[in-house]
Amino acid sequence: MIIADGVNYVYSAGTAYEKHALKDINLVINDGEFIGVIGHTGSGKSTLMQLFNGLEKATSGSIYYNGQDIYDEDFKMKELRNKVGLVFQYPEHQLFETTVLEDVKFGPRNQGLSALDVDMRAYEALKAVNFREELYDASPFELSGGQKRRAAIAGVLAMQPEVLILDEPTAGLDPKGRDHILKLLSKLHEEKGITIILVSHSMEDVAEYVDRIIALNDGSIAFDGAPKEVFTHYKELEKIGLRAPQVTYVMHALKDKGFDVDTSAITVKEAKEEILKALKKKRSGEGEL
Repeated sequence: MIIADGVNYVYSAGTAYEKHALKDINLVINDGEFIGVIGHTGSGKSTLMQLFNGLEKATSGSIYYNGQDIYDEDFKMKELRNKVGLVFQYPEHQLFETTVLEDVKFGPRNQGLSALDVDMRAYEALKAVNFREELYDASPFELSGGQKRRAAIAGVLAMQPEVLILDEPTAGLDPKGRDHILKLLSKLHEEKGITIILVSHSMEDVAEYVDRIIALNDGSIAFDGAPKEVFTHYKELEKIGLRAPQVTYVMHALKDKGFDVDTSAITVKEAKEEILKALKKKRSGEGEL
């Protein structure tokens, strides 16, 4: 469990460039949740993720991991980073070894594991992300965008984290590559019970996969709740530079045209079921006439 208690973060404090990136953040991230974090560029998403991982330190407030304040003097930050894995938006920022396999081994090797355990962790992680075996000895920098992201995720998974944070993991990928990554994350969440925090600009992605959405606006929490609940506020989301999934607008347009549909549908599958139900109801009504 991660708790943010009155967290503030200020860039360049005391200078002409001072910026309040996070303002009085209060959050509880429960074990096993699949959370989507959304917000316009500069809303504080990446900064908050780096605080959770200990890469940045809050200007004020506290962050607790499993009940312990990570800013306590006796807290071991290395253990936090072993348990809270962060995959950056650009995988090139964390891939640096000569081969994919060596890159994935880096994390568990620094955990002080035996050579055998390091090998087992690396192979298990690469298998978990469905990474092609013939590319294990390839240079990470010769991989495609999707392959780099899989390698980066494997490198974090090899450390067996309890929390996996991913900053825009599908950015720049084609639809097929995006679906592969998201289905992979969903599978990891279901099979391993890992807490996943997904930072994304795609409302369709978070609507399809996450259980809870946290929307940030100018460093503050604007909304926090189940996807259906958050996207009912689509007009308020527009005011802070965000949009609901396209399906939301389609359903409201149909409702305005007199179709008896549930406007809380947020995925294509849900919308399809609602539209078919409304059409069936409409035809049934016409038949009675």
